[in-house]
Amino acid sequence: MLATLTQNASPLNQSTQATHILVILPKLNKVSDGLPHKPDFPGRDALEALLLRRKMKLDEISESPVSANLKSGALCAWVMPDMEKSQYDQQTCVRKAVQLLLEEGPSEICLAVYGDSNQRRTFAELAVYAAWVNGSLLPLRKTGKKKTNKSSLARIVLNGYKVDDGFVLLRSKAEGNLLARELTVLPANELTPRAYRDRIKKLAASEGWKRREFDLKGLRKIGAGAFVAVAQGSDPEDAAIVHLQRRVKGAKKTIALVGKGICFDTGGHNLKPARYMHGMHEDMNGSAVALGILLAATRANLPINIDCWLAIAQNHISPRAYKQNDVVTALNGTTIEIMHTDAEGRMVLADTLTLAAREKPDVMMDFATLTGSMHVALGSRYSGIFSNSNDLTLKALAAGKSSGERIWAFPMDADYETELESKIADIKQCTLDGEADHILATRFLSRFTGDVPWLHMDLSASSNKGGLGAVGTDVTGFGVSWGTDMLNLIH
Repeated sequence: MLATLTQNASPLNQSTQATHILVILPKLNKVSDGLPHKPDFPGRDALEALLLRRKMKLDEISESPVSANLKSGALCAWVMPDMEKSQYDQQTCVRKAVQLLLEEGPSEICLAVYGDSNQRRTFAELAVYAAWVNGSLLPLRKTGKKKTNKSSLARIVLNGYKVDDGFVLLRSKAEGNLLARELTVLPANELTPRAYRDRIKKLAASEGWKRREFDLKGLRKIGAGAFVAVAQGSDPEDAAIVHLQRRVKGAKKTIALVGKGICFDTGGHNLKPARYMHGMHEDMNGSAVALGILLAATRANLPINIDCWLAIAQNHISPRAYKQNDVVTALNGTTIEIMHTDAEGRMVLADTLTLAAREKPDVMMDFATLTGSMHVALGSRYSGIFSNSNDLTLKALAAGKSSGERIWAFPMDADYETELESKIADIKQCTLDGEADHILATRFLSRFTGDVPWLHMDLSASSNKGGLGAVGTDVTGFGVSWGTDMLNLIH
């Protein structure tokens, strides 16, 4: 549940009784040791004293926000975003300032923005979004003495700028991001495929989405052998492909969102060592991102039809689990030689993409924590994309800049696929040396997309220590804000 928002177009009253205040000032045109004569803002004297004591120049708070207690006892933070820097940098700066206040677990934060109309609008958007995405606590299971005393932020009071719609798009993005992160942090014994499907059922009912499930029995019947190969190793057999449908009267385009939802990934018979198995409850993050985008589009009432396809399963080791050297037949008839059972994500996505492509959407986008090689290529501060459409690539890069969720486009030239040639099947699932696996995985997936304009995001930035951009938790929800901006560009 996000904090409620109250807006006041007038500046913050100097006699405010607020206990936690964030002051956002415009960056000066030139470097200065002191404050300009105007504006007059809360804690001006305290900020001057703080800068003098720390031997800081005023413009340094554009990089490192500061805070101090005022005479009233209120905790006040000051920040000065540089509007010439990227959206990511501005978000990071303001988020750090908001976190200085949230560390005390306040029920209310007062935001005060200054500058010209354009600056105040930008600062208000940055601050309100940062307060929303960081103000709600993610699920914890601590008890007793170790239990946190913090509570979620309940109210945000914005002073200095006001919009009629209450920042509905930003709120929708924050709701989608929070959903993605809440699902991703849940332990695997709580978010089993069955439990995940039940949560989606309730969400679909509340949001008015049509829902259809393809359970394992049904998937066997229609010949979805790639998905079944992975899911058959689990007990119980509670895996499914879930299809959610949102239809909007007058919408001109239909977008398919596809998400990898592996609730836990042991690696299968090619068992992961402990170091790499730890955290594999987060391997369903791609499905959570797709679901978060759908929620954001619904709450923002975007004029676009959406089909959301979630590949929900686990990758376990058992007598029934698939093995190296197996040959399985995917839903579209492609035969696949199994090379490594830990390359399960591309298997479940293969049949899910086939189902999505059969509906002939205008655009198809999939999200997956798919390959370790993307982490090697980019680390965890960017995510990588691939597309069979130059137009989609350009739109994706633009959405990365506007959302503050940074992406990088990779090649997927056809000659890479020579590495996947098999002597006994149509294609190998992967290679054993792992070289350029992020590219080979995309070439593999392209076999199942038909002629639909398609974009694949490998979510290397799904988790980053200390957060990314506007989001301060290690689990970032990366892709929800980007995807929402992408939908706006496409429709």
